[in-house]
Amino acid sequence: MTVALIAGEGLLPELIASRLADGGNKPLVYAMRKDTGALASRALDIIPLSGARIGDALLDMARRKVKKAILAGFVPKNIIYSPEAMDETAKRFLAALSERDDHSLLGAIVSLLEKSGIEVMGYRDLLSDLLARNGLIAGRPPSPAETADVSYGVRIAESVLPLSFGQSIIVNGKAVVAVEAMEGTDAAVLRAGTLSRGGVVVKMIKQGQDERYDLPVVGPKTLKSMNSAKLTCLAVHTGWTLVLCPDEFREAASDFGISVIGVDY
Repeated sequence: MTVALIAGEGLLPELIASRLADGGNKPLVYAMRKDTGALASRALDIIPLSGARIGDALLDMARRKVKKAILAGFVPKNIIYSPEAMDETAKRFLAALSERDDHSLLGAIVSLLEKSGIEVMGYRDLLSDLLARNGLIAGRPPSPAETADVSYGVRIAESVLPLSFGQSIIVNGKAVVAVEAMEGTDAAVLRAGTLSRGGVVVKMIKQGQDERYDLPVVGPKTLKSMNSAKLTCLAVHTGWTLVLCPDEFREAASDFGISVIGVDY
């Protein structure tokens, strides 16, 4: 059965497409991203989506009799302020929402797909070998000060994540330096670097989060951003965060002197 992959930016959609293709089921890719070259050999077909053209995608899926879909990759949330990038279906969809946080937006998109007869699949099991383990994952062990900041950051994340923002919290000296919102993890990390030298990044998932979308993801690019911002420790949610390109990730952690650990609430 054909699987539609609604692909945003980043390595995650490429990895999912590769795993599906290796299993003999190349996905039909609806690309909400600029560069589709890395997906070309792994896709059954690529349908570029310029902006949030939800109606166009649903019509094409119906024509191709698609019954399953996966959502993956980064789509800039500020698209909600760009009506020129939306088709009429997307405009009606957005106008009907009482709240527009990440959870509400993605949950409503899942609902819309399901009402169209398309099952939205998770990808956690497909990538289970990349899920963060507990304890030291890469780099050096954390210092006592970093460990204390991580514990503080987990407490803050537990408080703000139910409000559907703050997947990444940057802490230094038990003070919150930055909280991830619409801009994404890398931008929040770089912003923190303009405010404070040193600190930790705590990246967690909301308790009860629907695992079919918005799983936390880190990779070598995360560590490069942290190094640029002079942040020294990354704590990720055990069993829920995907660590992409693990060999390159471990090498980067070692080169940059960054401690990476898996933690839970």
